[in-house]
Amino acid sequence: MSITFTLNGELRRLPAETPPAMTLLDWLRAAGLTGTKEGCAEGDCGACTVVIEAPDGARAPVNACLMTLGQAHGLALRSVEGLSAPDGAPHPVQAAMLAAEATQCGFCTPGIVMSLYAHARMGGDAHEALAGNLCRCTGYRPILDAMAALPVAEDTAPLCPATDVTAFGPPEHRFFLPRSLDETLRLRRDHPGAWILAGGTDLGLQFSEHRENPGSIICLRDVAELRGMTAGPEGLSVGAAEPYAALLDHMAHDADFAAFAGLLRRLGSRQIRALGTLGGNLGTASPIGDALPPLLALGARVSLAGPDGARDVAVEDFLLGYRRNALRADEVIARVFIPRPTPGAIFAAEKLSRRHDQDISAIGLAVLLERDGDVITHARIAHGGCGPMAARAPEAEAVLEGAAFTEAQARAAGDALARAITPMDDLRGTAEYRRVAARNLMLRLYWRAARPDAAAEIMALPTPHAPRFISP
Repeated sequence: MSITFTLNGELRRLPAETPPAMTLLDWLRAAGLTGTKEGCAEGDCGACTVVIEAPDGARAPVNACLMTLGQAHGLALRSVEGLSAPDGAPHPVQAAMLAAEATQCGFCTPGIVMSLYAHARMGGDAHEALAGNLCRCTGYRPILDAMAALPVAEDTAPLCPATDVTAFGPPEHRFFLPRSLDETLRLRRDHPGAWILAGGTDLGLQFSEHRENPGSIICLRDVAELRGMTAGPEGLSVGAAEPYAALLDHMAHDADFAAFAGLLRRLGSRQIRALGTLGGNLGTASPIGDALPPLLALGARVSLAGPDGARDVAVEDFLLGYRRNALRADEVIARVFIPRPTPGAIFAAEKLSRRHDQDISAIGLAVLLERDGDVITHARIAHGGCGPMAARAPEAEAVLEGAAFTEAQARAAGDALARAITPMDDLRGTAEYRRVAARNLMLRLYWRAARPDAAAEIMALPTPHAPRFISP
């Protein structure tokens, strides 16, 4: 049984002994397709971007450095070598980049070209499309010019290979792609040491950087019960293996979750969101998981499936400590239920990082304030990046409950939050910076609510004639 996928329109059936945990990037380069580059091996620079093509013409850029060959099984993929016409003529995206003089050293260019290739079909904000691609030579202005000149994407009907294979790899390194929850739980029972792989945007670093090759992997991508979303008046039920891209698409059109959607746009890049999942964010229990503070603030719950049935756990009870959660050895995360904010409530989800897009949080803060008139009746405040795990801040909540939401109360809650958190010094910021930032984020929340017309956050200089360089 072999890993099978379509690459650049050609069916590829790999030898049975191929390690399924090998990254797609390593395989591409070993196969001579060296247009796809390795820059960071962390899904940060975008030099390794390739595109998944769906039968309906949809395109999703992904980081080949984080995607295993097992995850490529059954998909139609395109690398930069597959863009040119049969006669060798450049693709319109490549022609637009050339015409705009949007490349210099060329190392990052193949990944940027692939992001533009996906963008021509996906549309949306150009800056968001480039958030996962770092350019250190040309800069982004000529690349944006090339994007503005892109033609409408042509219709394509990629061939996804039909395959019923759900297990492959040599005996010492098995990779499973179960189709049902029952099959998943059986595999969990029979392979107790198996790694559980959702999107792999965090776990994938074990393959790309640390070169680990576990004895067995259970990939949840095709488990029907772990996919899809159901929206209702009480909230949103999200499959644990549903990619962030689909969650963002839904939340962007649901006013109750507008603030959550704003945070999701900054969770990684399009490449990361095409693979990453809520279930993965919860499963890794990272203290800097972007989605965890808003889940805590909204009172989200996790459905855990095991051989004895499902059990329902609040997110705040599911997170136990640094990289620790309440998942039992025979369970998987099945779904996440995200309650809607009550009518009239204030909900905000904030993130501070060195770069606005595609960066790890220095601090995350999410706040839900339920009100009766001007009085706060219930407060839920959750933070990330300020301790061993994402957690609520009951000390700050107590300051706000029963009081009017004034600037003074917001400052007092910020002070209580700064005293309660236990941040550390690291490359993303000092502990003192995080305490000051926590105070300021509470104040920003007040101004966002009290003065929505005011600039609570400045993203760019207001004048289009700002000088390019400032003399010392």
